[in-house]
Amino acid sequence: MASDAFVPLTDLERDALAELSNIAMARASNSLRQMIQHEVLLAVPSVEILTNVAAAKLVANPDNPKLVVVRQDFVGAFSGRALLIFPESNSLELVRAVVGRELPLEDIVDLEDEALAETGNIILNSWVATIANLLKSALKMSLPVVIRGDGQHMFESHVSSLVLFLHIKFEIRQKQIGGYVALLMDIPSLDQLRSLIAEFIGSVTDNVRTNET
Repeated sequence: MASDAFVPLTDLERDALAELSNIAMARASNSLRQMIQHEVLLAVPSVEILTNVAAAKLVANPDNPKLVVVRQDFVGAFSGRALLIFPESNSLELVRAVVGRELPLEDIVDLEDEALAETGNIILNSWVATIANLLKSALKMSLPVVIRGDGQHMFESHVSSLVLFLHIKFEIRQKQIGGYVALLMDIPSLDQLRSLIAEFIGSVTDNVRTNET
């Protein structure tokens, strides 16, 4: 695969990644539920590989261009940067949902970074660690950092021009909150991830065949 191009996910790769991601989000939901003592639903309806430019356009909103992002870097069998992304208005709703009560705006601002970092750490660690475990690989995550900016700023990276991009849907305390999870990776890391996914698909296929015989 050339460094200035990318190969879209096959249907099989997309399905496998969606399945792995939903398993990860189920684990993240359980961890969040324990943290806030309330039911949390997380789902990943779609997964795709995009360029940085396409990913930035996808999260752009002319009415609300400011984004709030929880960022964690990871290294191991494949390396990159994990992002949990919300429009600024959604991040305030998430903090209210996590805290569990209506708060004045000034109080939310004081709590926002702490609540977002903790929530992001749970979601990103669950996602990356679950995929790494299911793909029988080891990854190490950095501490979460909360940053703000526009889509172009969020997807700038000196190591990556490609993004593994997931839409995610939250439901906390009957509030629907939309966001995104993105993994920024270089070509070798993305190739390694796809190789591990191929092995995972092969092992699942072998198990199905064994059970059918």
